[in-house]
Amino acid sequence: MRAAQRPPEGAARPSPCPARRWGWDRSAATDTPQRFAGKIGSPPVPLRPGAEALPPLPVLWQAEGRGEPGPSRGGGAEGAAEPPCRRCPRRAFPPQGESFPVLTRALQGAGSPCPHPCPLLRRAEGGGAGPSASPRACAAAGMAVRGVGSSLLLMSGVVVTVGLCRRLARRRLRSRPLLFAFLVEMFSTFQICACTNELSLLGNVEPKPHTALTLTYGFTVLHGLSLAGSTCNPCGTLQPMWGGGTSLTMGGLKIAAQFVAAVLARVFMHFIWSLEMAEPHLGALSQGCSSPMQTTEMQAFCIELLFSVVFQLAVLQAESVNPKYRVHLIALLITMLVYAGGNLTGAIFNPALAFSLHADCFYDKFLSYSLVYWLAPCLGTILVVFIWDEIFPRKS
Repeated sequence: MRAAQRPPEGAARPSPCPARRWGWDRSAATDTPQRFAGKIGSPPVPLRPGAEALPPLPVLWQAEGRGEPGPSRGGGAEGAAEPPCRRCPRRAFPPQGESFPVLTRALQGAGSPCPHPCPLLRRAEGGGAGPSASPRACAAAGMAVRGVGSSLLLMSGVVVTVGLCRRLARRRLRSRPLLFAFLVEMFSTFQICACTNELSLLGNVEPKPHTALTLTYGFTVLHGLSLAGSTCNPCGTLQPMWGGGTSLTMGGLKIAAQFVAAVLARVFMHFIWSLEMAEPHLGALSQGCSSPMQTTEMQAFCIELLFSVVFQLAVLQAESVNPKYRVHLIALLITMLVYAGGNLTGAIFNPALAFSLHADCFYDKFLSYSLVYWLAPCLGTILVVFIWDEIFPRKS
């Protein structure tokens, strides 16, 4: 029975590699994938665009075990079928002289669920990174993970350092309230601006936008827990000034501290980026103005105005909430606003933070950016004060 199925004398012998024999090396094939699939009763499996259908590799080995022409350890056509791979029942051991990279390259596009040798991409197979990913993609994924880890370590160091500085100022400068208020506000704003500058480099880390939004929420909660008592936002300082809760001297001092911290944070982060200690820092200084406004100036103005109104109203409304839950509510709101308008204006609604992030853009187009990122949030804050003090009391 086996002798009847051998190829005739002088015919090309089958290739020892099943992937080449069934569809990639046409000159060495002894049968077509369609005829083979018809013999074993299995429908062809679609491959990459433009290629002919190919039965699943396990079916090939099963057919070869029943006497069909197949590879053997000795390289002949009538040997026993190869044992299945212990790692994956859908992949067979390659014949002698072949290797798994050959089979992996040959099976590209076949949709095989076998695990990729790269552990990072093996975990992400459900998200689209399949077994056909190249070692270069695996190396890029590893570099991205190491880059995120370096950025997280840097931001954690900033948070710890600012916490120590705030505690030291609280111990030593209680008797000098103006200097104490200035330094505490400057340290707090420095932390937010420095961490946000670093987070802006991680916006393209896969999976997008889940990684960026998760980091935004996590660090917003961290800022809320570690910077209690500081506004870190000129609009948040302007609100009690307008309502008479803060003196003009104290309010102006805090706003000055916030902009000083914004400049210091930008200078510090540019110095760190120039060292190029992490993968996200490579080429960060050569970007210049990143053009956060991806819409018209009028639409950007309205978006920042609306976001400022929503944020300030939420802060006022959340004053009666337990502080343990208030931080998470505010962080969730900020994350939602960033998701809704981050691709249009950046969803900043903080004049000091906007200046720290996009100082180059302010230098190039000062009028446009000052209207969108300075005037719109301040106007939204004044509108919130008017609504909160004039309209709500009348209704109540």
